[in-house]
Amino acid sequence: MFKDALNQIVERTEGSVAALIMGTDGIEVERVMHPEARDANLDVAIAEFTSLIRSAQRIGGDTGVGALREFVVTYDGVTFVVRLFNSEYFITLALAGSHANIGRGRFELRKADLMLAREFTV
Repeated sequence: MFKDALNQIVERTEGSVAALIMGTDGIEVERVMHPEARDANLDVAIAEFTSLIRSAQRIGGDTGVGALREFVVTYDGVTFVVRLFNSEYFITLALAGSHANIGRGRFELRKADLMLAREFTV
């Protein structure tokens, strides 16, 4: 079920090279990765986002702005779009190249959130 959802996201989003579902504890639930994403260790980079997520969640609570839902991190070679299902699980899409469609990626992650969130109810 999760692998199918991730495959659809990657297939529908131009420039996507990886999609992962992870827990905020850094444990991977499922992933789909193109060979170039494996070579670049993008799964390791995504696992490191767990500390960013926990910090951003704490900031949202401390300041009263609400729960973290989504964030985008862009490096020279890759853009990561992260969408949280809840405070414990998130989905990440990695996009590379000048032809990457970040807007479509955000849309696909939103659809996945609506479809899969009940599977991650804590």
